[in-house]
Amino acid sequence: MTEDQRPHPSTVADDRTSLTSFLDYQRATLAMKCAGLTAEQLKRQAVPTSGLTLLGLVRHAAAVERGWFRAVLKGEDVTKPWPGKVNGTFAEFHVADADVDEAFRIWHEECEKAREVAASFSSLQDSAEFRGETYSVRYVLTHMIEEYARHNGHADLLREAIDGEVGE
Repeated sequence: MTEDQRPHPSTVADDRTSLTSFLDYQRATLAMKCAGLTAEQLKRQAVPTSGLTLLGLVRHAAAVERGWFRAVLKGEDVTKPWPGKVNGTFAEFHVADADVDEAFRIWHEECEKAREVAASFSSLQDSAEFRGETYSVRYVLTHMIEEYARHNGHADLLREAIDGEVGE
């Protein structure tokens, strides 16, 4: 794996900076887990009992970024980048015919748009209504950190099974 160049969060930052920098750290962790792999490796179901792939995780991250920041917080009428379900699971996880460059481009675009949406709110307490629920900016940032952290654990296992690379 490449040298760790992730932006490490400050140990003394204010709440907003802590949350946004931890989220960026988790985003960078997923990118690091995918770095240096071929398209075939990114699409490989490397754990026999699971259909997960690194590319599927990237595509899922793009969809989740779009959903939580643009649809929930900003109120945009957006569709998923990979709509629908296949065999009962989200389409983003089905990567056999997926375009690797497209997936990473969309993910990076959604991360940038998410940063813009989060920055557009003056307070972490600001909130938005979505489908009858109220969500604060703080909640969405915290949820996204949790989402990435869980899937980065999956990415750890997948990467180790693909080429033996381990580490944070």
